[in-house]
Amino acid sequence: MYMVTMLGNLVIFLAVFSDSHLHTPMYFFLSILSMADISFTSTTVPKMILDIRTHSRVISYVGCLTQLSFFYFFGCLDCLLLTVMAYDRFVAICYPLHYLVIMNPHLCSLLVLVSFLISLLDSQLHCLMVSQLTFCTNVEIPHFFCDPPQLLKIACDDTPTNKILLYFIGAIFGGIPVSGILFSYIRIVSTILRVPSIGGKYKAFSTCGSHLSVVCLFYGTALGVYLSSPVSHSPRRDVVASVMYTVVTPMLNPFIYCLRNRDIKKAMQRLLNRTV
Repeated sequence: MYMVTMLGNLVIFLAVFSDSHLHTPMYFFLSILSMADISFTSTTVPKMILDIRTHSRVISYVGCLTQLSFFYFFGCLDCLLLTVMAYDRFVAICYPLHYLVIMNPHLCSLLVLVSFLISLLDSQLHCLMVSQLTFCTNVEIPHFFCDPPQLLKIACDDTPTNKILLYFIGAIFGGIPVSGILFSYIRIVSTILRVPSIGGKYKAFSTCGSHLSVVCLFYGTALGVYLSSPVSHSPRRDVVASVMYTVVTPMLNPFIYCLRNRDIKKAMQRLLNRTV
C-alpha cells in the first residue's frame, strides 16, 4: 500500500510538472497535494514497517515529538490544500469569465505559501502542547504512531486542560477549512442548479466529483477518529480508523483523480511514452 501511494502520487506530480497542458491552477494544487500525501504517509508508515521487520516497537521521546510535528504539518497541509482546491472550483464554476484573472500565478503561489505557514504553526502548537506533558518510564502507546489523543491518555499528570486545548486547536485548524469547503460547495451547487441544460449541469458536477470524493474520504475518517477518541475504549478500533486516513486515503487519491480525469490520463500516457 505504501509503494502504491508513493508511485501513484509521484506519477501525478511528474505528469503535471512535465505536461504544459496541465499548467493550470487546478493541476498545480493537485501536484502539491500529491507531494503532501507522500510526505504525510511517510511520517508514519516507514517506522511501522521497520517495527514489523525488526520486531522492535521502540521510539525515543525526541523521535516521538519529531514524528508528531511532521504528521500534523503534512496533515494540516492536506486539509488546507483541499480547501484551496474547493475555492479554485468555486471560482471556476461561479465566475468562469474571471477565472484566469482571479486565479493568477501570484495568488496560487500565495495560497500555497500561506497553507505551508499555517500548517507549520499548527504542528508547532501540537508539539509544544505534548512537550509539556509528563510521562512515566517505559510507557506503551496503544497506536502505530505518536498521536496526541493517545499520548494524553498515557500521561502521568492530569490532562483536562490539555484535552481542551487539543480540541480547541483542532476546531480552529480543522473547522475553518471544513467551513470554507462547505461554503464553496453550497455556492457551487446553487450555481449549477441554475444551469438550464442537463449536459451543462453534468459537466459542472464532473469537474468537482474527484475533489469532493477525496474531501469526504479524508475528512470523514479523520473527524471520526478525533471525535470518537475521547469516548472510545477500544485502541484497536482507533488504530484501524487511523489507518484509513493516514494510509488508505493517500493511496486512493491518485486513483480517484486519474480514473475520473481525462486530462490526467492523457498526460500520464504522454509521460509514459516519453519515458519508454
